[in-house]
Amino acid sequence: MKEIKAYIRTEKVNEIIESLEEMGLTGVTVIDVMALGPGLIDESKAKYSMEYVERYSKVAKLELICSGEAVETIIGIIRKNAYTGGAGDGLIAVSEVQNVVKIRSGRADEEALDCIAKPE
Repeated sequence: MKEIKAYIRTEKVNEIIESLEEMGLTGVTVIDVMALGPGLIDESKAKYSMEYVERYSKVAKLELICSGEAVETIIGIIRKNAYTGGAGDGLIAVSEVQNVVKIRSGRADEEALDCIAKPE
């Protein structure tokens, strides 16, 4: 199992979620975050922050857990729909997930991923 985290432009969230839902993926967390650093922010939309004393930009963070076989498909969907060709298009990170347990049912690992798309 894998966890995918994608840091993307906020205006691209709907396109990405709709495309992920079309493939059958229904379990995605979307979080508003602030990004700092090269490659993660669009300098034309960056603002100064007294808190960070640097430039920051509002971005969306998508988090999801999927089977290992679905990773490349999901990455492709995110890249296709998040791409603008400009600085600040974002970043995708993939991590190994040791185990997953559903709190209500106690189902674990692959059985707990019933809301997550698996490749056909």
